[in-house]
Amino acid sequence: MRTIKIDIPSSLDMKDYDLLMILSTKLYEDSRLSLGQAAKMAGVSKRTFIELLGNYGVSIFSNSISDLHSDISNA
Repeated sequence: MRTIKIDIPSSLDMKDYDLLMILSTKLYEDSRLSLGQAAKMAGVSKRTFIELLGNYGVSIFSNSISDLHSDISNA
């Protein structure tokens, strides 16, 4: 895993955890990371990540019709 350094303005009153969750949920939402990768990046279990997605306005369910059809056929 790659590590980067980001300078955050001190006026932005957010905890590191919240910043990691925002970044990981956005990357998950954009299908750039799998659920497991996003959870690992956020430093939480998959179950916890799933439970927290709604707090950040992200659904665990895909918005893509083709993904829905694929999920149904694989169920």
